[in-house]
Formats: sequence, structure tokens, C-alpha cells
Amino acid sequence: MITMSISLPDNLKSFVDQQVSERGYGTSSEYVRELIRRDRDREHLRGLLFEGASSPATTPVDERYFDNLRDRVQGRHHK
Repeated sequence: MITMSISLPDNLKSFVDQQVSERGYGTSSEYVRELIRRDRDREHLRGLLFEGASSPATTPVDERYFDNLRDRVQGRHHK
């Protein structure tokens, strides 16, 4: 694992320390890693949403579509 040092003003350092304490993180590094992971996931989701928004339109879904999807998830493979 590579080490990265960051500088924070006192008020942000206090905020990080408070979050570590209140949310049960072991260290400030764990807290910062979690923030970075969430940001990465948010960027990935944003990309998927843009990709979906720019894709060709499909047939609108109806109640039957969701019934079939629910059946598939529950292990009932009806056609």
C-alpha cells in the first residue's frame, strides 16, 4: 500500500477526528479511503446513467415485465 500525506486546516482535521470516533473507523486513513471509494462508486454510477440516457430508446416496460422479472428473481421461470 502506498502512503499519501495530506494537509488539513484545523477545523477539517477536527471534523475527520469526530467522524472517525462517531462512525467507528479505526483510523483517519480508513475514513478517507471510504470517502474515496464512495466517490469512485458515485462516478461509476454517473457514467452508467449517462450511458443509459444516451442509449437508444426501448419498448416501455409494463406490469407484465415486472411480474416476469419478479418471477425470475424468485426462481420461477415462467414464460
